[in-house]
Amino acid sequence: MTTSDGDSSSGSSPNPTSNLSNGGTPPHQLTKSRTITAWPAAACAASDGSSPPVVRRAFTGPLPPPRRLTVAVDNPSDAPVNGGVFDRDWCYPSFLGPYAARPRAASRPSVVSRPGPGPSSEPGRVDVPLPPQRMTDRSPTASSAVDTKELVKGPLALEERKQRSFPSSSSSPPRRNVRFDNSLILFIFNILCAFLAFSQRQRVLELEEEISNLREFCNAEGRISHEKVPVLQFDRNIIDSRVVALYTVVFSLATPFFLLKCLDYLPQLKAPSKSLNCNEEEVPLKKRIAYRVDVFFSVHPYAKLLALLFATILLIGIGGLALYAVSDASLSEALWLSWTFVADSGNHADQVGSGPRVVSVSISSGGMLIFAMMLGLVSDAISEKVDSWRKGKSEVIESDHILILGWSDKLGSLLKQLAIANKSIGGGVVVVLAERDKEEMEMDIAKLEFDFMGTCVICRSGSPLILADLKKVSVSKARAIIVLAADENADQSDARALRVVLSLTGVKEGLQGHVVVELSDLDNEPLVKLVGGELIETVVAHDVIGRLMIQCALQPGLAQIWEDILGFENAEFYIKRWPQLDGMRFEDVLISFPDAVPCGVKVAANGGKILINPDDSYVLREGDEILVLAEDDDTYSPGSLAEVRRGFLPNIPSPPKYPEKILFCGWRRDIDDMIMVLEAFLAPGSELWMFNEVPEKEREKKLTDGGIDLSGLTNIRLVHKEGNAVIRRHLESLPLETFDSILILADESLEDSVVHSDSRSLATLLLIRDIQSKRLPSKEEKSPLRYAGFSHSSWIREMQQASDKSIIISEILDSRTRNLVSVSRISDYVLSNELVSMALAMVAEDKQINRVLEELFAEEGNEMCIRSAEYYLYEQEELSFYDIMVRARERKEIVIGYRVANADKAIINPENKSEVRKWSLDDVFVVISNSD
Repeated sequence: MTTSDGDSSSGSSPNPTSNLSNGGTPPHQLTKSRTITAWPAAACAASDGSSPPVVRRAFTGPLPPPRRLTVAVDNPSDAPVNGGVFDRDWCYPSFLGPYAARPRAASRPSVVSRPGPGPSSEPGRVDVPLPPQRMTDRSPTASSAVDTKELVKGPLALEERKQRSFPSSSSSPPRRNVRFDNSLILFIFNILCAFLAFSQRQRVLELEEEISNLREFCNAEGRISHEKVPVLQFDRNIIDSRVVALYTVVFSLATPFFLLKCLDYLPQLKAPSKSLNCNEEEVPLKKRIAYRVDVFFSVHPYAKLLALLFATILLIGIGGLALYAVSDASLSEALWLSWTFVADSGNHADQVGSGPRVVSVSISSGGMLIFAMMLGLVSDAISEKVDSWRKGKSEVIESDHILILGWSDKLGSLLKQLAIANKSIGGGVVVVLAERDKEEMEMDIAKLEFDFMGTCVICRSGSPLILADLKKVSVSKARAIIVLAADENADQSDARALRVVLSLTGVKEGLQGHVVVELSDLDNEPLVKLVGGELIETVVAHDVIGRLMIQCALQPGLAQIWEDILGFENAEFYIKRWPQLDGMRFEDVLISFPDAVPCGVKVAANGGKILINPDDSYVLREGDEILVLAEDDDTYSPGSLAEVRRGFLPNIPSPPKYPEKILFCGWRRDIDDMIMVLEAFLAPGSELWMFNEVPEKEREKKLTDGGIDLSGLTNIRLVHKEGNAVIRRHLESLPLETFDSILILADESLEDSVVHSDSRSLATLLLIRDIQSKRLPSKEEKSPLRYAGFSHSSWIREMQQASDKSIIISEILDSRTRNLVSVSRISDYVLSNELVSMALAMVAEDKQINRVLEELFAEEGNEMCIRSAEYYLYEQEELSFYDIMVRARERKEIVIGYRVANADKAIINPENKSEVRKWSLDDVFVVISNSD
């Protein structure tokens, strides 16, 4: 047989098995070759009875279009003209994806024998050639050879071909059970027939009743008059409307069940191409509908109420139609009855007849279910609302309030100071947002037992890092926002404060007020200011307390002065503009306020810079404001110039600085900053002893990392001692009686625990005072009256005598420990949390005060000092407070208060400044002096 399309073979052996039997070469693969095995039926029935040759066609052109498989029948004359093609690449398009077929056998027959006529085969068999494997090249001899064993297995292979399904996707849905489909259709048909029979039965009963009425009427009258016929005519329109109502009810009730049953069959209606995608898992339609319903009820808060309302209306409508269909009532009356059955389940007891009773019971049952669901929804809504109130999740509708973000031990003192500040305006609103339960916060605030004097404290539970929680407390309308430091590690606390500032800057509505941020480390201040911009005011609590402790150690009694100034209970700083003072010199402004003490000027021409203790020659210009110390912002105003007697200032030079010996007990995180402040304050030749448990080499490394050049210290010399400050044996190794000042620091290892830190500080204080009292020489008491209240305790008197010789400053964190220290009068103290809370409250009320505090706490510029009376007056000289203020101006100082010799507390901004009184040289004055 002749080949075409570039086939290299010229023919084939007529005997298909001769080539293999003669030891022919095995078949080998040939690139891009196909074997065409489809032959006409006439060729199969050749006269010589031989099998048709297998022809291999090698080509590189496009493949012929796919053809479907035609299976030969027993009679070869019934075979199709084009034969049967079994090659899967011919009958399955490649663009539909990979062909999912079962594995083929290793050896496949080339020819399958079928029953059919022919001289070389059994009767009734026909030989149908099968396609070889894809992309296989065979020699002409090998391609026409057929193994005898394969011929024997031919019928079995044909049976496998008959059982194979062509072509189908593995991911297509399985075929549904036809019997199940028929049963569903039969079930629906039976329901419809039953309802139709019931309606016809009702009509037959009505007709029989009418017939009976007609017979009775005919028997009574004897004949049917023309006038009576319309009355006796049957109202077919009413019957038809009731039948339509009945069909409507049946259809409405059957439709959901029908749809529920048919949901499984809807995926069969999809396009075949979608069903052939075997990579995607088919999700049942029921699950998709349930998912959509779940999402709808989750997203929309009123979906449950709307669904309940829709179910109620649907029940009333269907129930009314059913009552209309089975009773004699009109449609409006049936709908009203349906509503009464839904609203009150007991109203159906008066119904007569089986039909109305069945319908009324069904409506009442549905009504009970709906009202039970309604009660559940209402109960859940009320419980959820009450729970949100209890947990503090409701929104705060306030404006011009103070917002506190976070919770710490300083919150109690801060709330007290804010309440005192708002006393003059009748109280204000303070909102606290913290990550705690609302009930716990309210209980802790109630434990303060403090009269807030009209100020309302509102607590809300939430995170300051979430914008939704910030909007819940009206952050954009607050006049001041205070960010408290967390009671944790300093770096973690400052990192959290930075994130809170970033959250505040992300408020779209913007911020009406300024933000006061409490930081724990001075090194983190520039970053927070960079992020927050001009709205941010920082108060570095640790640094403020460290500088304040140094000032109080160098000047005994200054702690009480700062406590009076920083709090709102006594005099505090205020800045206000007074136009009537424009053009006046500052020396005249100083004696123009009878109820306040002017301390500085806010210069409008210099960008609002505050000048503390300016020159007497400074002239106030338009826009300038006056910085004063006053009782409250509405308790002072300028008056006429007071009459003063200048007199003569005693010719006493400024006190010289002498070398001092100071002891640090404990280790603080910012101890390097404290050393630098001491380097600026102390005279050359001073000594700083450092007593703690940190090894000496580690101390030097920490100080060097903090930026201190140990070899560059000129005024102080560091002396390192290692030991435990709560062990008496370790303390006795120190010359405690020789120190001018002793600072008991809150140790870094215990600063996270307020109680433990204060307990350690108090124990160290008592041990040091007891050791000093045993070592110091016993002398007579300076003032028996001062210690009269403690005459019953000799050890307290001894320690009080030791306190006159040495100053001890204790860093106290808890206000409860303050009472123990202050009542015993054995130490000056610094109450850290109390003073920091006061500073935060002052800056929250007026952010400009932060500039004043920064300068007064700094080691350069103006500072708070305590001066002896001998610098301003003579012994037993009679002067007014204005006279002393004028004399102090010659030393470029501003006198803000005084303390008499026998008093325990200083008086800041005294009343009756024009009153003349006799002064003693033992009195002291509190002044603001320029350290330059």
